[in-house]
Amino acid sequence: MRYFFFLVLFSVLFFSQPQLSEKLSNKTFSAKVIGISDGDTMEILYKNVPTKIRLAHIDCPEKRGKQPFGNNAKIALSNLCFGRIVTIKGEKYDRYRRLIAVVINDKNQNVNQEMIKLGMAWHFKKYSKDPVYARLESEARKSRIGLWQDKNPIAPWLWREKKKK
Repeated sequence: MRYFFFLVLFSVLFFSQPQLSEKLSNKTFSAKVIGISDGDTMEILYKNVPTKIRLAHIDCPEKRGKQPFGNNAKIALSNLCFGRIVTIKGEKYDRYRRLIAVVINDKNQNVNQEMIKLGMAWHFKKYSKDPVYARLESEARKSRIGLWQDKNPIAPWLWREKKKK
């Protein structure tokens, strides 16, 4: 009986979601944005398979934990690419099986960089050493754009840590 339960559970989990046979890390391809989860996570449709994308180099305020500017970041990302065909530059997969990627929208804008320019994201220095993102964050801070209007903005990684406790 236990074996049967495991077999049914495995089948449901494995076969209920379409799987891409090809790995998209280190590949550049086009796809349609079909969903926005928050300011740094989206869902695309590639070869009729929904795939989660986590934007590389940035970290946005948390929408789920109701962090200030979390919903604004989701709206900003949606305005940049929802429903559009975008170019995805896949890098690698994270532990949640999301493709970490740079996204270029139909206006040839680097969406990851645009989120920082709009003051809707931090440069995620723990995972990115790219000086362009550091410079863009510094410029947004100086101009007090977006979340930088807040007197004491809390980085998302610190917000998540605080919520765990």
